[in-house]
Amino acid sequence: MSLIEVRDLTKSYASGDETVDALRGIDLSIDQGEFLTIMGQSGSGKSTLLSILGGLSRPSQGTVKMEGVDLYALPGEKLADFRSQKLGFVFQSFNLIPYLTALENVMLPLAISSVKNKEKQAAAGDALGRVGLGAKADRLPNQLSGGEQERVAIARAIVNRPHLLFADEPTGNLDSKTSTEMMQLFRSLNQAGQTVVMVTHNPENCDYSDRTVQLRDGLVVV
Repeated sequence: MSLIEVRDLTKSYASGDETVDALRGIDLSIDQGEFLTIMGQSGSGKSTLLSILGGLSRPSQGTVKMEGVDLYALPGEKLADFRSQKLGFVFQSFNLIPYLTALENVMLPLAISSVKNKEKQAAAGDALGRVGLGAKADRLPNQLSGGEQERVAIARAIVNRPHLLFADEPTGNLDSKTSTEMMQLFRSLNQAGQTVVMVTHNPENCDYSDRTVQLRDGLVVV
């Protein structure tokens, strides 16, 4: 069953006196429970596509429907609510707050939730356990390795049990051993039922996914 349906997606922006077409008529379906990698060189449009799929950047034309909901037909506040409730994001720069513990960083997406603080702590602890960091909940980011910091970022992204997890070059700053560990973690999350969409320039990462979409100059070529 399709979780996301993308039709005739284009994105253009001004660069000086020129208009740059970052995406040029993308059609794409993503199934519930799928692990999809979006592959392409720098400038191919892959990060632009990910940001539009995640409700972070309005397309110039076309539609993005998730579970039948047209994301960009939603008013701004409703779109923000949709993102916070149903989507999780992991970026190349982990964006951890340096003076918060791992547990406190993971709790951040729950800040606006009406549930009690103990329940937020329990949810964050569970998310850290899922990424193998349950024993380091009280560590600050500078007391963690790069791979452990990324695990915290992943735990933060999945703490609200999102319908879809987006990852933008999540292994870009990691050594090969840690990158392999992270990809195995993403795969295990997917095998547990999490839908994952990942942007990557590394062809080795595609070995962990169910399907790869290749972008070139704003077009799907594979």
